[in-house]
Amino acid sequence: MKGTDTPAGARAAYRAGLVAPTSGHASGFTQANLVILPRDWAWDMLLFGQRNPQPVPLLDVTEPGSPRTELAPDADLRTDLPLYRVWRDGELVEEVPDVSGLWQDDLVAFLIGCSFSFERALLDAGVPVRNLEQGRNVAMFRTNRQCRPAGRLAGELVVSMRPVPAALVPTAVQVTGRMPQVHGAPVHVGDPSSLGVADLDAPDFGEPIEFVDGDVPVFWACGVTPQVALMASRPPFAITHAPGHMLVTDVPDAAYRQP
Repeated sequence: MKGTDTPAGARAAYRAGLVAPTSGHASGFTQANLVILPRDWAWDMLLFGQRNPQPVPLLDVTEPGSPRTELAPDADLRTDLPLYRVWRDGELVEEVPDVSGLWQDDLVAFLIGCSFSFERALLDAGVPVRNLEQGRNVAMFRTNRQCRPAGRLAGELVVSMRPVPAALVPTAVQVTGRMPQVHGAPVHVGDPSSLGVADLDAPDFGEPIEFVDGDVPVFWACGVTPQVALMASRPPFAITHAPGHMLVTDVPDAAYRQP
């Protein structure tokens, strides 16, 4: 999309009011999920990430009250994502493009690795990324797998799903397995029912993705997992990214790619 081909350009566009999923924007640069909680809940979130590193790979944690991250030093976490979710007592109360008016001095932001960051690596390896081809937000599903609880936070694993040609599944596993800080290798390939997913055409978050003949479903741990934990654990206040609407950072994807 014009104007979103660099990290700074993408963030400027969102700050100016563009609301769109960030997949495919600023290709080659890491994107991050966002969870913002009061300081009283920060230890629980930090421990939740430490105990569940595949769905919650922590890239940065801010100082209380600071809307800045080293992943993008000139970014403002209150304005520079295209869409935010606001939670009260575990209930989603609104989605807004700017949370400046909700900011508090005790808020701590957690930046979490995102699977959008390995889509460029998949394409470079010859693996098609159907959600990009179709111009859709990736499909995300709640599963029957429970995360390891941490303090007051608990909930089930959320996965993102991408159709992959069967012959290229080993390549997709190898490519993403070299990027553990952005969710790493898939958690499951094939039959969705073993994850408790009943209908691939009815994702819990994002949009359904069309399959091409020969594709099989491949599932990766997803950074929306903490949002499900917020629903279950009901902190008094939280802000997150809206699913698919990430922080575009200044960090090249290659920085998180192992040899």
